[in-house]
Amino acid sequence: MAIRKGIIAGGGIGGLATALGLAQKGVGSLVLERASKFGEIGAGIQLGPNAFHAFDYLGIGDAARKEAVYIDKLRLMDALTAEEITHIPLGEDFRSFFGNPYAVVHRADLHGVLHQACIDSDLIELHTSTEVTGYRNHDSGVTVLLADGETLEGDFLIGADGLWSNIREQLIGDGPPVVSGHTTYRSVIPFEQMPEDLRWNAATLWAGPKCHIVHYPLTGWKFFNLVVTYHNDAPEPVAGKPVDKEEVRRGFEHIHPKAQQIIEHGKDWKLWVLCDREPHDQWIDGRVALLGDAAHPMLQYFAQGACMAMEDAVCLAHMFDSHERIDDVLNAYQEKRVARTARVQVSSRLIGEFVYHPDGAKAQLRDQVLQSWRPEEYYQRLDWIYGKTGLG
Repeated sequence: MAIRKGIIAGGGIGGLATALGLAQKGVGSLVLERASKFGEIGAGIQLGPNAFHAFDYLGIGDAARKEAVYIDKLRLMDALTAEEITHIPLGEDFRSFFGNPYAVVHRADLHGVLHQACIDSDLIELHTSTEVTGYRNHDSGVTVLLADGETLEGDFLIGADGLWSNIREQLIGDGPPVVSGHTTYRSVIPFEQMPEDLRWNAATLWAGPKCHIVHYPLTGWKFFNLVVTYHNDAPEPVAGKPVDKEEVRRGFEHIHPKAQQIIEHGKDWKLWVLCDREPHDQWIDGRVALLGDAAHPMLQYFAQGACMAMEDAVCLAHMFDSHERIDDVLNAYQEKRVARTARVQVSSRLIGEFVYHPDGAKAQLRDQVLQSWRPEEYYQRLDWIYGKTGLG
């Protein structure tokens, strides 16, 4: 095979997964991370069965499974009444249907598994404190431009550099992300600080008018992940800003005290203003391609951001089986992934409005619809996202 080495901008979950996927095909890569060390900002993430499909392909299935917490159900609670609306069981029937479980994991733990696998690979080279600012295509490959003025040569470049991607800015040039006006606050608390009557083995969503709360166990039940979100018409992006508890309380004064108390147990709250982008159908420029949040950033409401990035990585690797020229590999990858990720982007917006935040008659409609579905119907309706079809 003529392809020798790719350069990957970004050492997050998507970038490291891409390096591992390429290594499965004997393709070497150089991963360039702008931060001074490899790591992940944030706390818990949810892993649908499609994430486990990707783990197995990338050769980290056993290691990833050891870090995960396997929850019993996805539980939807009414934040106004503190009553359960419905739940989706995640036991043997679920695992049999999808071929893999549903779980939750600390983002840093998952990133650590990917990072170690990259360290262990002879085909992957990792560099920190190296920011990719742009690129130049040419007949034999791509010149990668770095923030320090240096350049690197590669056979192709994968832009996995996140929501504020420099590669996307050159390739698409669609400006800043779309600000949703929804603000999320995140905290992680020790297990014993979670109210005893809320220590459920579930990914629990408390849905209320223009607000919601999510919690679930992490790291072998040592911690609980807390995520609370409300509409406050935030005008501009913010990421990881420390805030006091009083600010967090403001969007939840109208909900049931049982749900409110979760906020009282949180500490060291940090703020994110949720952003995404409009779906785009052009991720390729010559020997350059976008991946993960650089290609298709999405709101959190389908819990699929990391999963989609890992699917991208697997799909890209698959394309090396059937294509020799890198141009054909990248174009085939784009063709496979654009419609699927656009569906998740759009669905994430819709589910935020219909399931997470409705009020009045719309909330009653949500309850009526969701309560009418049997577990098997939920599984069938989720097969498009949790099945193996997204891997290419």
